[in-house]
Amino acid sequence: MEERTAQFIEIFGESREQLRSFFAPGRVNMIGEHIDYNGGHVLPVALEIGTYAITRKRSDKKLKLYSSNFPDIGIIETNLEDLSFKKDQDWANFPIGVFKYMEAENGYEHGLDIFFEGNIPNGAGLSSSASIELVTAVLVNEIYQFGASMLDLVKLSQNVENQFIGVNCGIMDQFAVGFGKQGNAILLDCETLEYRYTPFELTDSAIVIANTNKKRGLADSAYNERRSTCEAALEKLQQELPISNLADMSPEQFEEHKGLLSEEEVKRVRHVVTENHRTVKAIEILEQGNLDAFGELMKASHLSLRDDYEVSGKELDALAEAAWDQEGTVGARMTGAGFGGCTVNIVKNEHVDAFIEQVGKKYKDKIGYEATFYIVNAGGGAREITASKE
Repeated sequence: MEERTAQFIEIFGESREQLRSFFAPGRVNMIGEHIDYNGGHVLPVALEIGTYAITRKRSDKKLKLYSSNFPDIGIIETNLEDLSFKKDQDWANFPIGVFKYMEAENGYEHGLDIFFEGNIPNGAGLSSSASIELVTAVLVNEIYQFGASMLDLVKLSQNVENQFIGVNCGIMDQFAVGFGKQGNAILLDCETLEYRYTPFELTDSAIVIANTNKKRGLADSAYNERRSTCEAALEKLQQELPISNLADMSPEQFEEHKGLLSEEEVKRVRHVVTENHRTVKAIEILEQGNLDAFGELMKASHLSLRDDYEVSGKELDALAEAAWDQEGTVGARMTGAGFGGCTVNIVKNEHVDAFIEQVGKKYKDKIGYEATFYIVNAGGGAREITASKE
């Protein structure tokens, strides 16, 4: 933290004003993929890596933002009376959107200097955008004493992503970042927002993230296509079933009514229904301490995403298949939107080094370039971490 404080002073200059520091984690979803927008259950874990923000008050109405992750862009400046999306604001549109959506009726009484630094791997699909939204939301809430609840901040951050940024995501990412709890996963019902924590402290195993390092050009358009297909299927099924979301169906109901659907819709809906079923089952298994059975559910999840939802791709498949063949692997699956991004793996501690070496070698031999591996732990949610005089 001292190094970040020194960087803040280097960028914004010395001042007698109080510096305050905040943190919001990244997240990885252990199981329950592509069902948050279909009203299903997800099982994300907040991570110990994330986004840090250091701030102090200004005497004017200016908002000055700097990220050490984008030093070439420099300080991005806007006025708190003109909070609008501008392409040249680049990464800063995320915090600017939060300021705009949180603005009180009478506006902001003063501006801020804010220094951001994230240690979430770039392009890894670990929710860096939700992390920067929530660290900003908590910061604004505390600095201006708005008194919003964490659920308010989570919903607002999702609205920023959907409406200000224009990415039609579900609520899982922001919820996991906001409500993360050290050593726990969160079982979240994305329809009702009911949730509960389940212990996820792996005493003899580690969570290993493997990044394909593939540029994900297809992800956004394919994501929107999958959502549209699911919405069309839901309309057809609602003619015979009293359901509000696809995930409301049991596997038995799906089999009975799948004749209403096109061949493509059958595959997409089968993934949603079975993945939701797997996620609910996963909680029972974890609470019994049966990590091996959880690993089998992770594999079944990946196969469903590959064959029915068709969002994996050769890179993610190569990493998952190499992991399944590797000694010490408890479970492995793609996580996130797909078409690149990451796999999440549970690996026995004594086999982690060999896992990274061997899975990495197989991946490079098959794909032609290297994957990157990260060992991560379950951490806490978005919060203020210190308030100290400088």
